[in-house]
Amino acid sequence: MRVVIVTESFPPDVNGVAHCALQTARHLADRGHAPLVIAPAVAGPDTDAPCPVVRVPSLPLPGYPQVRVALPSRRLAAALTAHRADVVHLASPFVLGVRGMGAAARLGLPAVAVYQTDLAGYARTYMGAGENTAWRRIRTVHTAADRTLAPSTAALRDLEEHGVPRVRLWPRGVDTERFRPELRDEALRRQIAPNGETIVGYVGRLAPEKCVELLAGACGLPGVRVVVVGDGPSGPPLREALPGALFMGRRTGADLARIFASLDVFAHTGPYETFCQTVQEAMASGVPVIAPAAGGPLDLVDHGRTGLLVPPRDTEAMTRAVAALATEPARREAYGSSGRATVEGRTWAAVGDQLIGHYDEVLRLRTAVAA
Repeated sequence: MRVVIVTESFPPDVNGVAHCALQTARHLADRGHAPLVIAPAVAGPDTDAPCPVVRVPSLPLPGYPQVRVALPSRRLAAALTAHRADVVHLASPFVLGVRGMGAAARLGLPAVAVYQTDLAGYARTYMGAGENTAWRRIRTVHTAADRTLAPSTAALRDLEEHGVPRVRLWPRGVDTERFRPELRDEALRRQIAPNGETIVGYVGRLAPEKCVELLAGACGLPGVRVVVVGDGPSGPPLREALPGALFMGRRTGADLARIFASLDVFAHTGPYETFCQTVQEAMASGVPVIAPAAGGPLDLVDHGRTGLLVPPRDTEAMTRAVAALATEPARREAYGSSGRATVEGRTWAAVGDQLIGHYDEVLRLRTAVAA
């Protein structure tokens, strides 16, 4: 099968869309298919990819240079044609993905759209309004697709309630070889918490919609050391909002896996997650999770067994949850072990095969309609 993945982001970018697009391309290549990636151009050099990558001109998003927005280009349609695509995979379509949808329609190619970003939530965060406009755009883009894949039951329900048709569930995988409890590093833990504090970590982008400031209360708890891993535009104000927290910057690969495994508690704060890959990575690392009872974490965290779910945007609830786990090491260990057992079957190979099944169904439906 010849698949073109049109994605709003791709490595060396570090985010959920880029990571999922990379894993999808890798799995397709491993299964003997022929993927091609089309993505915005990046400022630095490309990283190794499992397939050819076509870059289209782009500009950094004002105020958030880590995000690049694709410019109009003929390269997209030309690449679809040259690759002789059987199906077009649209990863979190918004700008480049919308153009990919239009090109697929003109060429008569089936399209599978993967919903990954809560644009309506971002509109509320950054503009204080615009939620209805965002949903109109989401509905228009995804209605044009042969199938939309939602990463969680909450996302699927949101899409259906806003009139998006032909939605199916497709979760995300996790690399259980890279993220594992055995990587816990006592030397690193002594560097982070020289007095033996309970280490509570956040991993992800530092941006307004992530609400990392909710960890301010945890910073004041005795015997707790808060660690923040990631970068983004909210970095400077968060350093003021989280006194005593250790900011480790962006980490990737084996270094990130070692940090995950060395945490005592993983705390995610953002209420707008359609899935939340870092929660799975923490669980794979054998670390108990605290997360908002909203969006993707509702599918991932079994409250009272693998972690704790707290009301979204509630600093006091987050602080109470951290305090509860900080003082109960046996409970942390039980949650961490259960979390690891829960995700062991959620490999990228397993969910990648599910994705190929969606492609096959879409192609069969197209063939049946044509007949």
